[in-house]
Amino acid sequence: MKTRLLASAALIGATGAALAQAPTNAELYEIIQAQQSQIETLQGDNQGGFSNPFSRTSLGGYGELHYNNIKDADDKVDFHRFVLFVNHEFNDRMRLFTELELEHSLVKDTDDGSNGGEVELEQAYIEFDLKDNLQAKGGLFLIPVGIMNETHEPNTFYGVERNSVEKEIIPTTWWEAGAALNGRNENGISWDFAIHSGLKADVDGKIRGGRQKVSNAKANDPAATARIRYTGINGLDLAATVQYQSNITQGSGEEASAVLIQTHAIYQVAETKLTALYATWDIDTFSDGPNEQTGYYVEASQKLNEKTGVFVRHEFWDNKAGDTADSGFNQQTLGVNYWPHEKVVLKADIFTQENEFDGSDKEGFNLGIGYSF
Repeated sequence: MKTRLLASAALIGATGAALAQAPTNAELYEIIQAQQSQIETLQGDNQGGFSNPFSRTSLGGYGELHYNNIKDADDKVDFHRFVLFVNHEFNDRMRLFTELELEHSLVKDTDDGSNGGEVELEQAYIEFDLKDNLQAKGGLFLIPVGIMNETHEPNTFYGVERNSVEKEIIPTTWWEAGAALNGRNENGISWDFAIHSGLKADVDGKIRGGRQKVSNAKANDPAATARIRYTGINGLDLAATVQYQSNITQGSGEEASAVLIQTHAIYQVAETKLTALYATWDIDTFSDGPNEQTGYYVEASQKLNEKTGVFVRHEFWDNKAGDTADSGFNQQTLGVNYWPHEKVVLKADIFTQENEFDGSDKEGFNLGIGYSF
């Protein structure tokens, strides 16, 4: 340590002498680099000779609290999601992404045997840079489909609750285990291709119930997903996704191959944004069941100023669209978002919902607060 302190003193003296001779920019840069190197060496001494192991580790997350007031039902308040991201960069070309979520504030067995909440690992994958515009990843990751499945922090979308089409038809949040490639071109075209674990759906149930969440998941019949996306025009985002699974029951029932087709368009001019999304499942060989499930929504939003925006949305979804009977749901939602900070949002909306099967309706309002960091 004494030797290093003497070296530091000598370096400072040399720096003074160099400055007295009006060094060139190149010489000044070399002096600064030498000083920085010496500082890092001394910092290493203070840390027992080791560099900071967390210098390449980052922390993030998001959360959202909801209040739901629905006509003829109990009012509810719920801290719906608390999420933490922990990411680490091993080097300039290889990194880790993780996401851990607590739903509904706690995990507890209720009196009726149901679960009061969930702790879920939603992402845990290693990403590799194969080229500057080509990445590969392996592990547990979000499926590249829809608008919200990969980007669902509460400050990034309108409405307290996530839209029902990307919940009932695209089972957001939806993650699987496998491997994937992602490529980007300078003309605004990007693409994804993934081979991963698949759904295990009941032939009489909704597609959302088939998520195995990579928890001792049955993997007899994996799935493949491909997406192409275009963002080459300012304000325009176009995408289409196709997924195929040879047997969506994973051998636990009647064999049923399944194809998901999803497409969406987002167009923003100044502070006005228009969004449209369509998704449909075609499930073959179900002798009796929901062999077609489909839905769409359209949304218009307007930023009134830097902190306030309003929106209106119409949704339709049907988990038994292959039946002759009307079985779909229509919902209209109108609301406002207020961002006191770009990462913090306050939300309010009102909605009406109609069940085509029996003509019943539901209406109410929601309040929410959310954040991300």
